[in-house]
Amino acid sequence: MGLWKALRSCVVAVAIAVSGCSASAPPLETTSAGPIETDVYRLGSGDNLRVIVFGQDQLSGQFAVDGSGRIAMPLVGEVMARGLTPRELEASLSKRLAEGYIRDPKVSVEVLNFRPFYIIGEVNKPGQYPYASGMTALSAVAAAGGFTYRGRQDYVLITRTIDGRKVERSALPETPILPDDVIRVPERFF
Repeated sequence: MGLWKALRSCVVAVAIAVSGCSASAPPLETTSAGPIETDVYRLGSGDNLRVIVFGQDQLSGQFAVDGSGRIAMPLVGEVMARGLTPRELEASLSKRLAEGYIRDPKVSVEVLNFRPFYIIGEVNKPGQYPYASGMTALSAVAAAGGFTYRGRQDYVLITRTIDGRKVERSALPETPILPDDVIRVPERFF
């Protein structure tokens, strides 16, 4: 039974390698390897933020998005940050501060530290690593100590949250990665 399971896995892997990816799961985009655009980046648990309320130094500071997706700020208390862009969080904080605390508040939100990414499979040091702007799948492998001698080097599998669902797709080494991605380096068979 174990031989058939191994053979089936081998056939699936070869099919993926030959086709590049399955028809139902197109590869991740590989066109923009630049830094994350903060206007489209969605905040999540583990992000560290700098919030500046102009003219209100006692309200400004560094805040971490907690496990429930919130930040706790003076005066307004807990504010939901998960799923918002930094610009949307600025608008939310401005609205909350304007409700009886500050007249016409001006708020700025900057991501100081992004959530980590994770890498597993055929790398020398699998685990959790800090994200750096502009990372690609190949630079993530380098951060994890490089490929093992069995590691496949022509593609990786990336699990990413897309439209609220975790989706695994094949990706080329130059594919940009995002915070919270799980990169899996498959084993080569030759």
